[in-house]
Amino acid sequence: MVPGTIPQPAFYIFKCQQSAPPGMPKPSCVKADDQESQELFQYLAQKLMQKGIMPAVTPIQTGCLNRCQQGPVMLVEPGHTMYVGLTKEKIDRIIDEHIIGGTVVEEYVIPAEMWGEPLSPASLAR
Repeated sequence: MVPGTIPQPAFYIFKCQQSAPPGMPKPSCVKADDQESQELFQYLAQKLMQKGIMPAVTPIQTGCLNRCQQGPVMLVEPGHTMYVGLTKEKIDRIIDEHIIGGTVVEEYVIPAEMWGEPLSPASLAR
């Protein structure tokens, strides 16, 4: 490693932190009446620190990832893996099995019919 450089993380984890006001028709990944949903990002970051892998994994708070019905959600890159219906227990398994162990936790991945194929920016450009 070149002195003064910062190593590149192996993973980026984008955790949706969208919170709509009560009464909005669209669900949120962070709900005012659900304490656990409010704590998930902090829990994720703390677990990464406790495991000593924070230099290799960058957790990022993000806005809506457009999969509100399946929330709370997070996207793991590389691999374009979206995990849905998150809980603290699911985050523990995702860290241990996917991030450290290299195996996607398939049972927590968004169903294929809810995700679909990526859109091509070139096909949409005007």
